[in-house]
Amino acid sequence: MDSGLSARYYVPEASPVKEDSNLEPLEAHRTFFAELMTAIVGVPHSRLTTAFASTPRERYLGPGPWKVFTGRGYTQTPTADPSLLYQDMVVALEEDRGINNGQPSLHALCLAALNVKEGERVTHIGAGSGYYTAILAALTTASGAVSAYEVEETLAHRAAGNLAHLSHVTVLARSGTEGSIPASDVIYVSAGASAPSDLWLDALCLAGRLLFPLTPDGTGGMPGAGYMLLVTRVQEQRYDARFVCPAMFIPCLGARDEDTAKKLAAAFRRGGLARSGPCGGGQSRMKPAGARETAGGSPLSKTDLKSQE
Repeated sequence: MDSGLSARYYVPEASPVKEDSNLEPLEAHRTFFAELMTAIVGVPHSRLTTAFASTPRERYLGPGPWKVFTGRGYTQTPTADPSLLYQDMVVALEEDRGINNGQPSLHALCLAALNVKEGERVTHIGAGSGYYTAILAALTTASGAVSAYEVEETLAHRAAGNLAHLSHVTVLARSGTEGSIPASDVIYVSAGASAPSDLWLDALCLAGRLLFPLTPDGTGGMPGAGYMLLVTRVQEQRYDARFVCPAMFIPCLGARDEDTAKKLAAAFRRGGLARSGPCGGGQSRMKPAGARETAGGSPLSKTDLKSQE
């Protein structure tokens, strides 16, 4: 679950939008939504724009009305009009368990950072009902492959049905933190881990990218607030790492350790937030100064990546 970004975004100046009388009203909403989300994160008129525009969010969220997460609970949409879904909002998948379809601008920023190319092999861990998996599938195209893991059986069943029309997507109703996962050019994790899993690091191909929420434990029933960490395999046993943006996700089962989470929370507290250069749309990227990243230095080992000292 992602509760929102703490960084402020600025929409770059865009060229005037030409009216297209051939667009149906819902398609027009979806197209504008795609243009807005990708402009916000600094990649307007891109392949990512096309992927968002071609993926109907209502297919993956089921019939409305829908429950929208506000940060203080949920509120219900006034109608079941699917055009309501084309806003930058978090929508409940399983309200009682706090499992949501996450904030579009956050995922747009993450997918822009991953820069998925046609034909790449993608692993998505924490697929939910499949919406962002479908966007990954649009980015890699039918010449690539997507393996989607969802540990919650009911959601995995929904995702399998929702994604059945995409022949290059395979949905697996199991954890993506144990057993084996395929060799991957891209691994996208949509649940919070206290450290990168060896399984994920080992599955990365050379030049492969892993993006996951590095999060401490939360309090008061809320997930811990952390940061998206982008890890790139630059040598057989060496990795580059940089923070992308703040984020809050539900815990990733099998990728959490209580002691490590405590050290991570302490590292974040020690460092606070530090500016770390531009990150899309003209805003500054925020990073926790007390946590590890290469920041232009030497590549890190697995041990370095897992250390919160």
